[in-house]
Amino acid sequence: IFLQTELFNAGVRPAVDPGISVSRVGGSAQTKIIKKLSGGIRTALAQYRELAAFAQFSSDLDEATKKQLDHGQKVTELMKQKQYAPMSVFDQALVIFAAERGYLADVELSKLLDFEAALLSYARGQYAEFAAEIDKTGAYNDEVEAQLKKLTDDFVATQTW
Repeated sequence: IFLQTELFNAGVRPAVDPGISVSRVGGSAQTKIIKKLSGGIRTALAQYRELAAFAQFSSDLDEATKKQLDHGQKVTELMKQKQYAPMSVFDQALVIFAAERGYLADVELSKLLDFEAALLSYARGQYAEFAAEIDKTGAYNDEVEAQLKKLTDDFVATQTW
């Protein structure tokens, strides 16, 4: 596992460099739902860091690159963990689901943490049984994915963040 001082200084904890870090344990220690949902996160973060370094030297970026940089910046922000604030399996899964399925595209970076907090609060209030089941089993299947989609769609429709 390789750490980056720049990430640490930017508040990213743990400051793991996903582009060059390798772990034999990583996937084995994850629940099924986290393993399934987070597959693209590592790649997205590694690509974001490379693009961000490249973008410093170029002012003329195409729309796809801008979107990828925006997505990477938002995912990086979501991956910052506050000290003494562990997240449940369900909370992690829901945030990763929202990030990976494009629900953050229209959320301004300055509103991102408000969006996350409101989403988790909404889910724990409106989908408490579902959240408890995911926390208990960590299972992932088509039914769980459909329920995550419904939950997130319902929340986004409220526009309450």
